[in-house]
Amino acid sequence: MAKPASTKPAKTDGERKAGATLRQVAALFPCVPTTDGAGVKISRVIGTPRLGQIDPFLLFDQFGSDDPHTYISGFPDHPHRGFETVTYMLAGRMCHKDNHGHEGVLGPGGVQWMTAGRGIIHSEMPEQSEGLMKGFQLWVNLPAALKMRAPRYQEFEADRLPLSNPAKGVTAKVIAGTLGNQRGPVEGIAVDPLYADLRFEPGSALTVPITAGHTLLLFVFEGAVAVGGVTVPAGSLAVMGSEGEALAMAAGEEGAAAMLLAAAPIGEPVVRHGPFVMNTREEIQQALEDYYMGRL
Repeated sequence: MAKPASTKPAKTDGERKAGATLRQVAALFPCVPTTDGAGVKISRVIGTPRLGQIDPFLLFDQFGSDDPHTYISGFPDHPHRGFETVTYMLAGRMCHKDNHGHEGVLGPGGVQWMTAGRGIIHSEMPEQSEGLMKGFQLWVNLPAALKMRAPRYQEFEADRLPLSNPAKGVTAKVIAGTLGNQRGPVEGIAVDPLYADLRFEPGSALTVPITAGHTLLLFVFEGAVAVGGVTVPAGSLAVMGSEGEALAMAAGEEGAAAMLLAAAPIGEPVVRHGPFVMNTREEIQQALEDYYMGRL
């Protein structure tokens, strides 16, 4: 586990007036190459032996390849219960279907926030046989009171995720939550998430307010981002400490691209078995029984 430097960036006048303190990096975690689905090559950073989960986030994957042999097999039918999956596409097209008749194609710049709730059987298959396929998948836990809710989807094409410029040289696309004067289209999520795609021009900087007590993560996928005295390189996840109400980021000479994630911890027991995430072993056993008996 990487240790952050002790140096803290100076506060701006605005931060001093507001009394905000800055979040600092508590640990860095690199991506781990792995496969999922029917052999799709991915890079995983949450859901690994080093970082199994960080409440309420259960999994975070990056996928990206222009070699169809690494993605063409896709993710055939598989069940989910008790949490939410978020697919955000940067490039390529993914067709998704479930056993309740929901079907669609997610294209470049689009997002799908799927609340599995009490359960569905779902597939995600490439809608292309060549070209670049790139994006992210995030799993977000549900509190016990909502784990058996009816499944639902929130799907938005790229034009529903408008770009804004929260600081000079910085472009933001907000999927959920609020950043600057922009609010993402995904609504009604129990953990009150902030999920945003940030692009930094060389040498640009951004400070954003963060709700006190919320889990805060920054995944850098291009270039490097400095947070306090710590440089977060591409392919790494920075887990921030819990103290502070703002995050200050600065890009290096090459610029950077990063996904910002924040949400309220749920603070409940988590029992996982593959695509089922519940609170007790008995609930997992019930999920397995319901799946095998065709009740999802």
